[in-house]
Amino acid sequence: MIHAKQYGQTGNHLIILHGLFGNSDNWHSIAQKLGEHFQVHCLDLPNHGESSALKEASYFNMAKAIISWMDQNAITQSYLLGHSMGGKVAMQIASNSPERIIGLIVADISPVNYKPSHLEIFTGLKSINLKTITSRSDADTQLAKYVTDINIRRFLMKNLTKKAGQFIWRVELDPLYDNYQTILEKPALVHPYTKPTLFIKGELSDYIEAEHRDAILQYFPDANVKVIQGTGHWLHAEKPIPFTSLIKRFCATVFGA
Repeated sequence: MIHAKQYGQTGNHLIILHGLFGNSDNWHSIAQKLGEHFQVHCLDLPNHGESSALKEASYFNMAKAIISWMDQNAITQSYLLGHSMGGKVAMQIASNSPERIIGLIVADISPVNYKPSHLEIFTGLKSINLKTITSRSDADTQLAKYVTDINIRRFLMKNLTKKAGQFIWRVELDPLYDNYQTILEKPALVHPYTKPTLFIKGELSDYIEAEHRDAILQYFPDANVKVIQGTGHWLHAEKPIPFTSLIKRFCATVFGA
């Protein structure tokens, strides 16, 4: 089961996929703005938010789950936007089912393999005893031993909620950890996606580099890369106005959105 939130009732569909440890709530403000022009659907990926757990969380299986959700909601075609891990899922969907995707937008990720960079986060989240903490600040204090950046901790703490008086995670840590090596790898792209594609890079981020150019063009021959100055990996949160403008401008060039 894929959980989704919709913004806007008119225009073409636009599906948004978040990154690792994120959820649909991360995109609320941007989705509200884009909802003035599109039918925006912010999805919780498998193992995140309110969506179901997925034991074998390969990009192929996650893409299959999104396509199934599109079928269930009678969405035959949509623009597709994915950030980080969600960008890899979006690439997989576009490669598997190009007829379903009008245009593809990939935010700060490339179709390449990456080195591990989340192991301390996994260790920190798993170390928190949810049965003994009495507040979010308790959890944050424990997590700070592993994750020193307060902004990253605030992002991660958005996954902590209460249900029946008990703190729970809105993220399935075990399957994500078990599939972490797969998440780091490039999607299993078989067919190039030949429709218009926009890659958006954060200037200060190293997730899209010059040496990734050949890999991008191999699988997305009609790709352009735009850079948002003064932003890192969370470019959409750091500079939402220029980010949203790029989305609208790109979609406006593809079949007159």
